[in-house]
Amino acid sequence: MSGRDDIDFGKVKIDRLFRKIFVPTLLGMVSWSALTVVDGIFVGWGAGSNGIAAINISFPLFLFITGFALMVGMGASVVSSIHLSQNNVKAARLNVSQAVWFATAVSVLFIVAVELFSYKISYLLGASDTLLEPVRDYMVWLIPSGVMQIWSVVGLFIIRLDGSPRYATWCNVVPALLNMLLDWVFIFPLGMGVKGAAIASSLSTLTGGIMALAYLLFYADKLRLCKIKMSVTSMRLTLRNIMYQCKIGFSALIGEVTMALLLIVGNIVFMKYLGDSGVGAYGVACYYLPFVFMFGNSIAQSAQPIISYNFGLGRHDRVRETLLLSCRTAVVCSLFSIVLFTLFPAQLVHLFVPADDPAAHIAIAGFPYFATGFLFFVLNLVAIGYLQSIKKSTQAVLFSLLRGVVFLLPSYWLLPQFFGAEAIWFALPLSEVLTFVVVVAYAVVGR
Repeated sequence: MSGRDDIDFGKVKIDRLFRKIFVPTLLGMVSWSALTVVDGIFVGWGAGSNGIAAINISFPLFLFITGFALMVGMGASVVSSIHLSQNNVKAARLNVSQAVWFATAVSVLFIVAVELFSYKISYLLGASDTLLEPVRDYMVWLIPSGVMQIWSVVGLFIIRLDGSPRYATWCNVVPALLNMLLDWVFIFPLGMGVKGAAIASSLSTLTGGIMALAYLLFYADKLRLCKIKMSVTSMRLTLRNIMYQCKIGFSALIGEVTMALLLIVGNIVFMKYLGDSGVGAYGVACYYLPFVFMFGNSIAQSAQPIISYNFGLGRHDRVRETLLLSCRTAVVCSLFSIVLFTLFPAQLVHLFVPADDPAAHIAIAGFPYFATGFLFFVLNLVAIGYLQSIKKSTQAVLFSLLRGVVFLLPSYWLLPQFFGAEAIWFALPLSEVLTFVVVVAYAVVGR
């Protein structure tokens, strides 16, 4: 395909190779994170802080879909990277094809369930009576695009591995630009509020999914999708491969579940202590959080094919070099985020809600506290991505559970009880710091 990059994961210098993948990957994720922020700005000014709160409450469902796609995509990419390093192209094609079709089938079942039980799910996610209808509106119009989100997320792993990180970037940039335009049209001229934001997101996600699937079907070099045989033996092989991929990528699912829990539990706790305005303030923070997550994810996904490929070759020197470069990049990127949240909280918040909105005052006070965990947040993502890439899935899952469940949930419940409502903002930082301590201890002991 025109624009395909010539990438040799086993021979090109690590810093040049990493840069060649990281820059377009980061640009693609920046575009999606910018889209999230612009979406929130339009909603904030078009539907108020309650609109932001409604989206924040319903969005965990989409994170579950994304997490499932990341699990399948990461697992398929790691397995296929190793097959390619051993010149087994047929096995690599089979694995990525099985991943795409399996993920599509599961996402359809999930979407049907959400549409059938949307009211019950809205209440379970923490919607108050005031926010019930906007939460449900956003949910039922956004969730059908989950199939296209699957194609996009899984497809981007495969497209980068196939040697086309620039095309993968366009699969993010084009939908992001389209979404910004459609957000404005549906929210302001058409006055559709959060429903309009959901429709805009669905249409743009459809565009990205079609772009990724078209590449995999018609333009891929080595990893073009192939037909899956339907015999009993073939189905047994497919199930075995899928289970292995999911085992490798499971920590990626836990990572998105962590984000979902961060939203769900955070919404509940903020609602309990600070009401709807507190949820609105937290919603503003969560619109910016993808920028931080974007850095960790971009680094991990850029390093993954390099690490997995060289791990398959037995080139542990190149694996270590990639890990060290990833950590240095993580420090620089996270410090940039910390500076923004600490020095410019008012400017960031006022993009979403007016200065006289109660949610704005709560968010401005909380942003610097929230930012104290960003460095450890990004480093933990890089460490977990590294463990996935070398097939240490058990350790990756363990660290993901620590940051997403074992440390995070008690932090949310206990901190405000002992230190007051403002301490809710420290739940994420505390969870990430404790996880990082465990990661460092594991690295020291494991030498």
